[in-house]
Amino acid sequence: MDDIIHLLPDSVANQIAAGEVVQRPASIIKELVENSLDAGAQDIQVLVTDGGRTCVQVIDDGKGMSETDARMAFERHATSKILNATDLFALTTMGFRGEALASIAAVAQVELKTRRPGDEIGTHVLISGSKVELQEPVACPVGSNFAVRNLFFNVPARRKFLKSNQTELSNVVADFERIVLTHPDTTFTLYNNGVQIHRLPETSIRQRINDVFGGKVGTGLIHTEVETSLVKISGYVGKPESARKRGLHQFFFVNGRYMRHPYFHSAVMHSYENLIPAGEHVSYFIYFTVDPSAIDVNVHPTKTEIKFDNEQAIWQVLAAAVKEALGKYSGVPSIDFDNQDKPYIPTPLYGEDRRNIPPPPSLTTDYNPFGVQPRPVTSPHVPDDWQSLYVELDTLPETNHQASIWQDEETTDAVDVNVPHFQYKGRFIVFPVTEGIMLVDQRRAHICVLYEQYMDNLFQQQGVSQGLLFPEVVEFTKQESITLEDIMSDLEYIGFELTNLGGGSYSLAGIPSSIEGVNPITLLHDLVYSAAETGSVKNRLHQSIALTMARAVAFVYGQVLSDDEIRILLQQLFSLPAHKYTPDGKLVYTVISHDETENLFK
Repeated sequence: MDDIIHLLPDSVANQIAAGEVVQRPASIIKELVENSLDAGAQDIQVLVTDGGRTCVQVIDDGKGMSETDARMAFERHATSKILNATDLFALTTMGFRGEALASIAAVAQVELKTRRPGDEIGTHVLISGSKVELQEPVACPVGSNFAVRNLFFNVPARRKFLKSNQTELSNVVADFERIVLTHPDTTFTLYNNGVQIHRLPETSIRQRINDVFGGKVGTGLIHTEVETSLVKISGYVGKPESARKRGLHQFFFVNGRYMRHPYFHSAVMHSYENLIPAGEHVSYFIYFTVDPSAIDVNVHPTKTEIKFDNEQAIWQVLAAAVKEALGKYSGVPSIDFDNQDKPYIPTPLYGEDRRNIPPPPSLTTDYNPFGVQPRPVTSPHVPDDWQSLYVELDTLPETNHQASIWQDEETTDAVDVNVPHFQYKGRFIVFPVTEGIMLVDQRRAHICVLYEQYMDNLFQQQGVSQGLLFPEVVEFTKQESITLEDIMSDLEYIGFELTNLGGGSYSLAGIPSSIEGVNPITLLHDLVYSAAETGSVKNRLHQSIALTMARAVAFVYGQVLSDDEIRILLQQLFSLPAHKYTPDGKLVYTVISHDETENLFK
């Protein structure tokens, strides 16, 4: 029999490697910018077109390459950063595998212009799909200029799976920010379609954080630093009062390299035990400096998962460092009722200067915090004879709506929402049905109703907005701004009126009429965060927006509802085509059958 094992051609091997190294335009920027940093660049410019789908260009003022090196750089495993296997245990550079440029050239059209400081003329190289098409002398400045065009032009299947321009740009910005946070001594610039997104001059780490994410993030941070024989830890952690559930900035860096490390994340959050509410987190920017021989960065293609020799000991050091920083910060944090991350609580002292007015010393003995006036259901009035509106539905063809607990249409009529009902523990609505006793989760029921209303607004492209007497300015990071621009029209359909002021600032002139008691700025940030997690598929994006809005506006547990509110809520719930589960799959109601009730007393 003939031999069946053979070597793959370099062009095929390079494309296989590209699957690990080049996943999207952001991967190219990461690899090229890291090469620029290894080359000693002090000024790095990143230019992307159409979110990087059309072109990614990285220009630096590093040491450049010779004519031979410019050609050799695109060969597999060609690198200047290590010489033998022992060098892998003492890495001081960002790159070391020698696969990045070969992988990029295998799936794109790459143009390189480079010159060393001592050379009078540089080198121009043109490569397309691993094939060298041109190499000639050229006049160019010192450093390197990489232009990567038409990513995946020769791999249509992979190009098809690239996301929208806005989504790809968001990923580019995210990777760019991770790099610039580790090198505050280098100047970085980022452009998209000729528009400047970031201009970051040489500065300190604290100022770099402010430049990237805005001064508001920086003011909520505490400095922490500790040095032991095992590790040096420095950086910033969030103040307890800055804790939030979503949209946080959490970064670990080791020896100038970004990494993900859930184990060390648990050390940080352990330090905040009993200081922040359950389920909330804080931002942090923590830098580790360790002996290169004590870590292994060669365990994952993206080099973001790093193994430490003494993880448990470093965990203890990190937890102690964060606790010490919190102890120094302090005592009792000031109470600020204007904090956007806290729920709005109306008080008699309403106004801009209320925080400066001490509360009156007198007590209101008959005040009941649970006896506030209930918020009306945000929906049109439902007439008492609402059943007649659905008589003609019996003639419609059957649909694939989610089945309810009843077996046929006749038993559905057995649900009479006008029967006596009551609230149990401010959470459940209890009333009798034909099968037994029904328990309805009032918040989840309201989420279902509101979700359908917001989905209708998005589908019909209309919503009711309530103008603000004094517009508020809302700040977003660069990455958040990209997502916000992508969903701006959708936000208008549900009632938000936003105007871009530039620099990540937006003027909020109108809010949805149904969000009484909800902080609109916090809600906007939640909507942007949810949209970023969901992606750019329009239908899924609408579902995410509608669900986020519904969760924010729905009745809270403990809220007392009037009989009319309960009746209207149940009418609206059971008029929905699918009402047994919330959009995210949680049970809305259940029935305790007569048999189950009787068995309890046997």
